[in-house]
Amino acid sequence: MNSDRMCGVLLPVSSLPSEYGIGCFSGSAYKFIDCLYEAGQRIWQILPLGPTGYGDSPYQSFSTFAGNPYFISLKELIREGVLTEEECREADFGSDPGAVDYAKLYANRYPLLRKAYERSRIAENPDFIRFMDREGYWLKDYALFMAVKGRFGNAPWSEWAEDIRLRWQNALDYYRRELYFDIEFQEYMQFKFYEQWNRLKEYANQKGILIVGDIPIYVAMDSADAWASPWLFRLDENNEPIQVAGCPPDGFSATGQLWGNPLYNWDVHRRSGYEWWIRRMEHCFAMYDIVRIDHFRGFDEFYAIPYGDDTAENGWWEKGPGMELFQAIAGRLGPKAIIAEDLGFITDSVRQLVRDSGYPNMKVIQFAFDVRDTGDPGDYLPHNYDRNCAAYTGTHDNETLYGWFLALPEEAKAEVRAYIGRPEADAHAVCETLIRLVMGSVAKLCVIPMQDYLGLDNSARMNKPSTLGNNWKWRMKTLPGGELLAAMRELAAVYGRADRRKS
Repeated sequence: MNSDRMCGVLLPVSSLPSEYGIGCFSGSAYKFIDCLYEAGQRIWQILPLGPTGYGDSPYQSFSTFAGNPYFISLKELIREGVLTEEECREADFGSDPGAVDYAKLYANRYPLLRKAYERSRIAENPDFIRFMDREGYWLKDYALFMAVKGRFGNAPWSEWAEDIRLRWQNALDYYRRELYFDIEFQEYMQFKFYEQWNRLKEYANQKGILIVGDIPIYVAMDSADAWASPWLFRLDENNEPIQVAGCPPDGFSATGQLWGNPLYNWDVHRRSGYEWWIRRMEHCFAMYDIVRIDHFRGFDEFYAIPYGDDTAENGWWEKGPGMELFQAIAGRLGPKAIIAEDLGFITDSVRQLVRDSGYPNMKVIQFAFDVRDTGDPGDYLPHNYDRNCAAYTGTHDNETLYGWFLALPEEAKAEVRAYIGRPEADAHAVCETLIRLVMGSVAKLCVIPMQDYLGLDNSARMNKPSTLGNNWKWRMKTLPGGELLAAMRELAAVYGRADRRKS
């Protein structure tokens, strides 16, 4: 990672303004990059870009390699002549410009994309043929997986007919013939996703903006990865999980967190030289400039929960691959810019793994005043940061900074005001000062969620862990204006983080 001090903004692609129900790779994405450039920022951090399943979480994707078709710009398809403005205008994507309506997106976005595919004559496109040659190692399985999923009413693959669930050759051949056009439709959507994403990333890089991508440590059970390569995971002879992932009981949850992802069969990965992981990371670095790995502590030790349990209370810790995995990745790909997400209760062995890797870890100032048992709160106070870290006011899993401060007990609010030296400051002034403290720290990277720069309350929160139904929905109604961008640029310049072309 560049040794210069840098700063940037955390904003999911889905949260960009858009007239078609969800932020995407449309003109507003390019304009947001212009905003970052104007504000002297060097970083745009996003959430995972994979296709989302149950619960709409980007951390539970149908594929670790595929992209989310919702992010394909309909405007671009109109320009290509495969959709009309009237068709897109008549589709119902929801009436609230400040929230994503995933049910309406699912019902109405895919029919439009199918029309675009059917009018595209994609099989004759030489760029598509080259894309298939290059990405076929994952795309052929993914496209088949999604087409078969549609044939079985979108049921999880664990509920499919036995022959295709267990990938018997005669069943694979049958469905490839039977679902030829459904498969090609999936391939078309991936082609358009990557065509548009690569163009957007190139624009960002030309403006001096680096993209920080985010990858979950685990894949979803209902994913092409688990279906196509079951031997990589702790599955039995019927491809049912033996144990699944989660976190033990802690201050956040009395029964722990039951994520349900299949655990890796690390012995198999080790014997292959970590080939699957190397390909995964190679793919990530083709998409992003810097990669944040979620739940980094799982590489040191991971929590195993018996499959079928209703809570995480009966799990246990096991050793992960440790530095061996990252040495294998570096041996093939060379040094890469990675951020280790090591939040929560961290052991000495996790700290050692982070040090051994050399990756910057994360510091979230909210945790410095957290009354729950999440480790040493002092680790998250800016005066204790070391240079090799990435500092945040909050992440996608936190309350907004303003909402967090409002919800603090009075005693904790007094602690915050004492720390910033402003005993009479109102909530907005406190939050502005906390942003300054994080920006002024020695951390070489500082990332502020867009909601915190906007001073928004918890109605703009992105995710509340261990809940379903109201997450991943928040959207900006308009892009940040000139006054805010000027203030961001000044802040970046004062603390030596500004893009020098704009300082």
